[in-house]
Amino acid sequence: MNSKLSTREITFSAACVALLAVSAWVTVPFGPVPFTLQTLALVFVLVAMPGRTSILSVGMYVLLGGAGVPLFSGMRGGLGVLFGPTGGFILGFLLAAVLAAALRRLMPAGGVVRDVATAVLAIACSHAVGVCWLATAGGYSLAAAFAAGSAPFIALDAIKACVGVGLAKAVRAAVPSLAE
Repeated sequence: MNSKLSTREITFSAACVALLAVSAWVTVPFGPVPFTLQTLALVFVLVAMPGRTSILSVGMYVLLGGAGVPLFSGMRGGLGVLFGPTGGFILGFLLAAVLAAALRRLMPAGGVVRDVATAVLAIACSHAVGVCWLATAGGYSLAAAFAAGSAPFIALDAIKACVGVGLAKAVRAAVPSLAE
C-alpha cells in the first residue's frame, strides 16, 4: 500500500471535513447534547469513502476542531469542546472511522450488509464513547448520561443513518473510483 496521499484522497477528505462541519452547524439544543446532522454526515463518509480517506477525514475534522476552528455544533471549536461533556461523541467518530476501515477489509465490497454494519458501528461508537464521556466530564451517572445523551437520539440517528447510507450508495454509483 502506498503511504503517500493522492490528490484525490486529499480532495475527498477536505470535502468530507466540510460536510462534517456543515452538518454540525445544523444544531437544535436538546438537553446537554444537541441534535445535529453529524450522524448522517459521519455515516455518509464512512460508507462512501475508502477506509483511509474516512480516517483522514474524521481525523482532520477532530484535529481542526480541537485546534479551535469552529467546526463543532453551534459553530464552536477548541479543546474545551473536545474535553467538555459532549466531546466524547466527537471522539467516538474517530473510533468509528478506524473500526469502519477495519470492517471494510473484512467484509465484501459493495454489499448492503457492510454498509448497514458500518452505519450501526458509527452510531454505536459515537453513542458509547459519548455516553461514557458525558458521565465522566458532565458529572452524570452512566444511566443518566444514557438517558440524556443517547436514548432520545437512537431513533433519530437510525433515520439519519439510513439517509447517509442511501446518499453514500448514490455517490459511489456516480463516482465508481471510490470503490476499494
